[in-house]
Amino acid sequence: MVDLSTLTTESRNPNTMNLDEMTSLQIAQAMNREDAHAVETVGMVLPLVAQAIDWAQESLAQGGRIIYMGAGTSGRLGVLDAVECPPTFGVSSSTVVGIMAGGSGAFVSAVEGAEDDADLGVEDLRAIDLDPRDLLVGLAASGRTPYVIGAIDYARSVGCRTIGIACNASSQVGAHADLAIEAVVGPEVLTGSTRLKAGTAQKLILNMISTGCMVRSGKAYQNLMVDVQQTNEKLRERAKGIVVSATGCTDQVAWDALNEAGGEVKTAIVMVLCGLSAVQAREQLAVAGGHVRKAVDR
Repeated sequence: MVDLSTLTTESRNPNTMNLDEMTSLQIAQAMNREDAHAVETVGMVLPLVAQAIDWAQESLAQGGRIIYMGAGTSGRLGVLDAVECPPTFGVSSSTVVGIMAGGSGAFVSAVEGAEDDADLGVEDLRAIDLDPRDLLVGLAASGRTPYVIGAIDYARSVGCRTIGIACNASSQVGAHADLAIEAVVGPEVLTGSTRLKAGTAQKLILNMISTGCMVRSGKAYQNLMVDVQQTNEKLRERAKGIVVSATGCTDQVAWDALNEAGGEVKTAIVMVLCGLSAVQAREQLAVAGGHVRKAVDR
C-alpha cells in the first residue's frame, strides 16, 4: 500500500478543522487565505522557475517541444496550458504538448489506475516520438506519481532535459528529474484535495514557464501579444489594437498594414515603425530572429 501519511498535501489543515461548520463567507475567506499562501510559496522557488524558462526557450530554439505530463488535476493543468499556447503565441499545436495519464478522455472523466502505470508514461512518450531536443515537464502534486516518474526516467534516457514539479518537499519526481521545482503549499482546506492550493501553485508555475519562454522567443513586443492568431472578429480587432498600441498609428494605418502583411502583427508593426513594405519588414524580422524590438532598433 502507498503511504501518504508523510505528504504535507495529505495532512489535515489546522485552520479548517471546522470547515463543515463554516458559513459560505467563512469558507470563501479560508480558501482565499490559503490561496494567498500558495502564491507566496511559488515566490520562494522563482530562481528554479527561471531556470525552467531558460531550458524551455532553449528547447524551442533548437526545434524541440515543451511536453507536460501528469495525471488527474496535474495532467489537466498541463493540457490547459498547452492548448492555450497556439492562439496566444501563434505556435503550432505540436510546440507545447500536454499528455494525461489515461489519454485525452481522462481530461473529462477519470481513468482509474492510469497514474499508477510507469510503463504507460513511457508508451505515451514513444507515441509522440520523443526527441532529445524536447523538454519534459512532469507534474505531480504528491510528487510520487509512477506515470510521471516513468516518463521522466525514459526522457532522461533519450537525452532530454527533465523538470519535476511537485507540492511536497524531497519528492520522487524531483529526485528523478534534472530540475526539481517543489512549491510546498501545505495542507489543503479540504484534506487531500490537491486541485485547490496545489493546483493553483502548479498553474502559476506553468503560466510562468510558457509565457516566459515565449516572450524570450520573440512572441511579445513590449507587453503585447504580437503573434496572436486572428481566428475570429474579436481577435482581428485585437490585432489592430496591438498595432495601434505599439506604433501610435491610426486605426486605418493599422488595418492597411495588417492587410498588406497578410494579418501578421509583427510584420505590420515593423512596417509602420520603420516605414517598410511587408517584404522588407519580414526580411528585417528574419535577421532579428523574429524579435520586433531588435528589428525596429536596427
